Amino acid sequence: MINWFPGHMNKTLKQMQQDSKLCDCFIYVLDARCPKSCINPEFVRVIKGKTIIFVLNKADLVTVEDVNRFKKQFAIDGNVCLGLNAIQTNSAKIILTEINKLFADRLNINAQKQANFLIRAMILGVPNSGKSTITNNLCGKVRAVTGNKAGVTRNKQWLRVGSVEIMDTPGVLLPNFEDETLAYNLAIVGSVKDEVVNLVDVACVLINKLASINKQILVSKYGVVYNGNTQELDGKQTLEILTQIGKKRGCVVRGGEVDLERAAKVLLTDFRAGKLGKICLEQ
Repeated sequence: MINWFPGHMNKTLKQMQQDSKLCDCFIYVLDARCPKSCINPEFVRVIKGKTIIFVLNKADLVTVEDVNRFKKQFAIDGNVCLGLNAIQTNSAKIILTEINKLFADRLNINAQKQANFLIRAMILGVPNSGKSTITNNLCGKVRAVTGNKAGVTRNKQWLRVGSVEIMDTPGVLLPNFEDETLAYNLAIVGSVKDEVVNLVDVACVLINKLASINKQILVSKYGVVYNGNTQELDGKQTLEILTQIGKKRGCVVRGGEVDLERAAKVLLTDFRAGKLGKICLEQ
């Protein structure tokens, strides 16, 4: 079972709960490839019934149909759900537009009284979901530290954009992964550090998922040949397929043996970069 909950995450949760008293709304960043897996029950105490703007980030890596499907699921109870690709310049401005709509009355009062009350929003989510990239996109400058791996942001940061003040926070995972599917989904998209998981196991789970979605994905990309019963792959079959991928991509060591960990890294890197197509892990 995957389990990664560094000490700073527990500290972050407690700090977020305190800081949430200052916030008017929350920008909840979800990876569009597995948004339901990105929901952290621990955030319930932080949000405390306030308005949430769900952001399906990396929406370019899934289909429009997937984005629309999840929008319907998350845009309930007065909350908003948006799909975007935070790497695209100014794409996150729609978040500010939604905040201005949600708090239009307060902004009008501010304008009439020439007051300067700020609307405060906290960005939260699991590691590597794109929180800091969204913050930088909103600000128009690189103000938050970003990286294509889990656990880059370690401290809270308040940043002002017009009449909105945004707090970027470190990514927080669940203290315990009771749902194995959820845990592997987060590991596949890189929200759990590669260094703390068995990459071969994670790659084999991904192979099974890809085969169940469309077997041609692995055939067209790596020339994979399926052997035996392909309705549901067993552990032996997934390892065999990973071996084929390793041979195709040159992950061979002395003696002709395939380095399965290197092959796993190749597969996961290709998936995360969108090189296998627009794929959502949650069907």
